[in-house]
Amino acid sequence: MITVGKEKIPWKEGMTVAQVLEAVEDGHKYAVVRVNGKLVSRPNFEKTPVPDRAEFIPVPVVAGG
Repeated sequence: MITVGKEKIPWKEGMTVAQVLEAVEDGHKYAVVRVNGKLVSRPNFEKTPVPDRAEFIPVPVVAGG
C-alpha cells in the first residue's frame, strides 16, 4: 500500500510516480511530488519507481505575482 495523504493506494511491482498520480482522483496536475521525503519533478514521473509502503505527497505549485 502507498499512502497519499489520508488515502491508501494498492501497490504493485514496478509502479511509477505517474501511475500513482493516475490513481489519485483530485484532477490536479502536479509538477512535483515527494516520495519518502525525496522530491521528484514531472520529467521523471514515468521512470521513477515508487516502493511499497511509500509516503507519497503531491506538491501543488502555486503561482502569484
